[in-house]
Amino acid sequence: MGWTKGQFVEQAFVEIGLAPYFYDLAPEQLNVALVRLDAMIARWNGQGIMLGYPLSNPTSSTLDTPTDVPDSATQAIICNLALIISPLFGKTPNLETKNSANQGYKTLLSRAAMPNEMQLPSMPMGAGNIPYSIDRPFRESPANSITVNETLNTGIDL
Repeated sequence: MGWTKGQFVEQAFVEIGLAPYFYDLAPEQLNVALVRLDAMIARWNGQGIMLGYPLSNPTSSTLDTPTDVPDSATQAIICNLALIISPLFGKTPNLETKNSANQGYKTLLSRAAMPNEMQLPSMPMGAGNIPYSIDRPFRESPANSITVNETLNTGIDL
């Protein structure tokens, strides 16, 4: 099971020095951070960074909603959300948070730039490969196919 939206929000508050176990955060403050989290992930989706995060209407989004974000993206989400919400709460993020957010975002961009490996189910034989049977213009499907990462929701059925 992946992280919930609330866990990302809480860890972002920890990153800026407002840990929920030390400070009593109002539900309105948590909802403001949740809206910013949804907006940040929506912007990333527009840039091609598909993480499997469930985007929803701001009025129906809850902190208890589970996400299917891969573990490699958690630090980038937490630190970038901390950078976004820190001015709202009068905090200045430290240099480590800024560097971690930048490095994590660049990692996510580089992963989005690399297309997932796919293998077509069958390939045309071509003019030089005359099969014994005229009815088979395509090669047989490979026995061991390449598996595609199922955590990324690309919207394309394979």
